[in-house]
Amino acid sequence: MGKTYDRIDGRLREFIEEQPLFFTATAPLAADGHVNLSPKGRRGTWRVLDERRVAYLDFGGSHAETIAHLRENGRITLMWCAFDGPPNIVRVHGTGEPVFRDDPRFAELVAGFGDADGPALRAVVVVTAKLISDTCGFAVPFMDYRAERTLHQEYFGRKSDEEFSAYCEKKDFNAVSMDGLPALPLPLPPR
Repeated sequence: MGKTYDRIDGRLREFIEEQPLFFTATAPLAADGHVNLSPKGRRGTWRVLDERRVAYLDFGGSHAETIAHLRENGRITLMWCAFDGPPNIVRVHGTGEPVFRDDPRFAELVAGFGDADGPALRAVVVVTAKLISDTCGFAVPFMDYRAERTLHQEYFGRKSDEEFSAYCEKKDFNAVSMDGLPALPLPLPPR
């Protein structure tokens, strides 16, 4: 039922790019650390860069666990599920790197996302696949997609970049993770 792949192309690429939602999973090295699992939405905020790499826009919020884990050890798994159409689950296991605003690669990476760029963007996460697989997804329920939630974009759209930077600095788990690992480099460089 499950298969592994050498690259992300054709059917896999199409499947990934069509999904309205995916999940990221990361963990610190410490056995007693907190595993993090995050849903990622907002259409157009992830894309396949090439046959081995995918990237997504990392928008600000109340935590920066994924960034902290990537800075510590780089391990990440991304997962897309088919909630309509034929059953399928695709996973990309690999290493991730947050590309921050002051990195020379940031502008070019962001430009590739076109209109999906928006307020509160703090990094682009680039994931290089070590293992690409799919499984049947026979037990994943059918769910109807209604619309994008626009609350995040609207909320942060009312803030200047300076106000967003101040927001990040006052949140408990932006500069450091729940386990005390370095997360966002603060203050955020301006865009």
